[in-house]
Amino acid sequence: MSDDGHQPTGHERVPSRQRRRFPGISSRAYEHPADRSALVALRKLSGFDTVFKALSGLLPERSLRLLFLSDSVRVSERQFSHLHDMLLDACYILDLEKVPPMYVTQDPQPSAMCIGLDEPIIVVSTGLVELLDEEEMRAVIGHEVGHALSGHAVYRTILLFLTNLALKVAWIPLGNLAIMAIVTALREWFRKSELSADRAGLLVGQDVRASMRGLMKIAGGNHLHEMNVDAFLEQAEEYDSGGDLRDSVLKILNVLPRSHPFTTVRAAELKKWAESRDYQRIMDGHYPRRSEDGDTSVSDSFRESAASYASDVKGSKDPLMKLVTDLAGGAGDLGGRVRRGFDGFRSPPPARGDARDGDEE
Repeated sequence: MSDDGHQPTGHERVPSRQRRRFPGISSRAYEHPADRSALVALRKLSGFDTVFKALSGLLPERSLRLLFLSDSVRVSERQFSHLHDMLLDACYILDLEKVPPMYVTQDPQPSAMCIGLDEPIIVVSTGLVELLDEEEMRAVIGHEVGHALSGHAVYRTILLFLTNLALKVAWIPLGNLAIMAIVTALREWFRKSELSADRAGLLVGQDVRASMRGLMKIAGGNHLHEMNVDAFLEQAEEYDSGGDLRDSVLKILNVLPRSHPFTTVRAAELKKWAESRDYQRIMDGHYPRRSEDGDTSVSDSFRESAASYASDVKGSKDPLMKLVTDLAGGAGDLGGRVRRGFDGFRSPPPARGDARDGDEE
């Protein structure tokens, strides 16, 4: 139930507790700074929307819509009514006027996406519906509605198209390199957009533990009695701070092909935002409105993004980030530290003479 008495009907297990609604909320309220600066810059480009609309003839959007219409189940009052209630409530809380169509598609892999150029559509897999409980699913639907409100569906559709195109032209060296460069850049942006949508999911569900449980189940399956949120967050801490420079490089290589951040990282980022003053201000009713989006400064957004990255680097326990911080601070012996950090990539030096029991450096 939202705070002004709105309550979905047709599903008795929807908890009857109050949830705040955010009339006129701008997606800037919950967008990750890196995501927000990219979107503000794109929206300010003259003719940007026209160019992307022109691409609609090349992109398989109509084909995708027909595919889901013909081979998936459309969520409505008569089909998956509890998901329909959650969708209506999510759109009501975030004040999204036009409710996007939502489909459930047969796929054991838990997944959800928001795609489309002209109008966004939301697709969730049966694996996800079967995996999550009511409150966890509410956060996921809020996540996808957040994508729709931010306008992410357009760029996600392009990312899917270019990824498929890259596979088809892999035999053309230069063509594939050019496309993969764009795909890599879009993936980096999209990973940040996922952090934004996680925040939107929290604004809709307003239950941080449910959001955490959902991420934990996506990582470890439907064995909640065997898992612990605090231990899961400790994994994120270990991932962020553990290892040496070799591990830092491997982390980068591991994440490059992915469209989503790792689940432990998403959980830690969401917990940090849930405990922030920004989240509390939104919950108190103080947030940017869509009516003010036209006055948004591109330079201010870039400054916020740069400040966010600088804060992340400064506060990170990752060895590579520490090295960057020390470099910026003028620390000495950086060359030696880099060499020591990457020693594991080289074979151990041969023993010298008979000094087998000598001290190690």
